[in-house]
Amino acid sequence: MKVLVTGANGFIGKNLLIRLRERGDIDVLTFVRGEVLSSLAEKVAEADFIFHLAGVNRPQNEAEFVEGNADLTQRLCEIVRADGRGVPVLYTSSSQASRDNPYGVSKRSAEDALRTLSSEGLARTYIYRLPNVFGKWCRPNYNSAVATFSYNIAHGLPIQINDPAVPLQLVYVDDVITDFLRVLDTQPAAGEREVAPVYAITVGALAQQLQAFRDSRTSMVIEAVGTGLIRALYSTYISYFTPEQFAYPLVRHADPRGVFVEMLKTRDAGQFSYFTAHPGITRGGHYHHTKTEKFLVIKGRARFGFRQIDTGETYTLLTDGETPQVVETIPGWSHDITNIGEEEMIVMLWANEIFDRAHPDTITYKV
Repeated sequence: MKVLVTGANGFIGKNLLIRLRERGDIDVLTFVRGEVLSSLAEKVAEADFIFHLAGVNRPQNEAEFVEGNADLTQRLCEIVRADGRGVPVLYTSSSQASRDNPYGVSKRSAEDALRTLSSEGLARTYIYRLPNVFGKWCRPNYNSAVATFSYNIAHGLPIQINDPAVPLQLVYVDDVITDFLRVLDTQPAAGEREVAPVYAITVGALAQQLQAFRDSRTSMVIEAVGTGLIRALYSTYISYFTPEQFAYPLVRHADPRGVFVEMLKTRDAGQFSYFTAHPGITRGGHYHHTKTEKFLVIKGRARFGFRQIDTGETYTLLTDGETPQVVETIPGWSHDITNIGEEEMIVMLWANEIFDRAHPDTITYKV
């Protein structure tokens, strides 16, 4: 299958090209700014499907809106009409198309040309009135608050907020591309389409969230980046890092027993760390009332000792780095861990809550 992508070097175009390339069953043709219209006709003649992403949104003069949006789309429709094969066209319009500003009028004119083509029964057309699209490779300091704020905050630059209460409607570029590919594969009935989910946030809340991502490298407290808008914003934010920002240091606490390093903290799912112990060293020797932990020995040999603080019952457990095994600490049981091997022992540790020095819930008690 051959697919033509106009505006292929734009933000959405770059993301689409990568996803098409991953499939392996599609040959991609591109039409980008600066190419002559005759080449567009040649490429349409080869295409089985057209993603029409080309457009103008920040021109030097308003006449370019008409030329880059309305006129180009009209010409594409004429080419598809003359081709006669009914090549489907998917078009990225804008939520601005409902407004009477020059940009909105030009996008609405482009939509009208595509609707006419479809109504003539000559080709299926799919029109997306996209709100603000964000994600990796979106150009900062151009027309996206997410891109601009992400880039500036990631690089220690100031951001400007005129009214923090201004609402934003956002869609994530990966969701956009996923729906595009769904249309490519199923080619449903022509018409207007929407990308879901649409996220709502204010400009002020957006800035605060991105600043929290920045601060997490020093506080080690990560945001809830596993789902929804926060997941997408975090991936977008770190996409603006330079390679020199890919890594950051942690604090290394060392004493005669070994080292202890905290890696990551969460507000609702505890924290992650690791520690080492030299041969013969015992660490721990305490109990918790509520706090729980999970230990994973990833190098060396360990003996875990447990004592029930009320009954005095004891239990011993051996494990090593060759046999992945999670060992849990149980409230009301004192516990320790001893390196019984001949090399340094390395242990991963998860605790279900962030350590609170004022209320540590850690009481010394010999096993």
